Amino acid sequence: MNKTIKVIIPAYNEENAIVKIIQDIPSIVDEIIVVDNNSSDQTAKNAREAGAKVLTELKRGYGYACLKGMDYIKTLSEKPDIIVFLDGDYSDYPEELLKLVGPIIKNNIDFVVGSRVSKLREDGAMTIPQIFGNWLATSLMSLFFNSKFKDLGPFRAIKYHKLLALQMEDKTYGWTVEMQLKVLKNNYSYLEIPVKYRNRIGVSKVSGTMKGAIFAGIKILHWIVKYSFKK
Repeated sequence: MNKTIKVIIPAYNEENAIVKIIQDIPSIVDEIIVVDNNSSDQTAKNAREAGAKVLTELKRGYGYACLKGMDYIKTLSEKPDIIVFLDGDYSDYPEELLKLVGPIIKNNIDFVVGSRVSKLREDGAMTIPQIFGNWLATSLMSLFFNSKFKDLGPFRAIKYHKLLALQMEDKTYGWTVEMQLKVLKNNYSYLEIPVKYRNRIGVSKVSGTMKGAIFAGIKILHWIVKYSFKK
């Protein structure tokens, strides 16, 4: 059975990366949605010329951009079966999308996250704060929820109707951990698939700054604490 797949790519000042990503996404994808998060460069123009549907979200924040993409999909008469989230910095390998959607299509898994395992990761692709933050978050998720997650990787695929049921709300840095916590709380079936990870094009807006790393850490801990005590 064929599945309709849409990709949502939040992007802020990624003019040098966005075309490469769009070109590398497998043809199995029905639509590529780039959400320009108020960029000051040619991100939107380049994405549009490369064939993507381009939306604009003026409120800065990863979650804001993802929610904008979801709001657009809600307006469509034909809804997709699967949503894939992919960063706009070319650190992931878009062609590996097939590895993420495969378990959903073949084995009816609800949610698949690409795990940036060290053996497949370029040197320097993840900063020390990122590595520590992932370890801390996934360790706490294991402690409180018996989770098997080892990463909060942004490259992920989920059944569309299951995504809607999560009622996602985080507007900034906590988007990924919120999704994984809600997957656990709702007893969704899930898998982690090892994926390759390379040094991004350009400078990170989160891990590349001390402020970004600190705020990301705070949001991650906020969601874990919130769900640890929520019945």
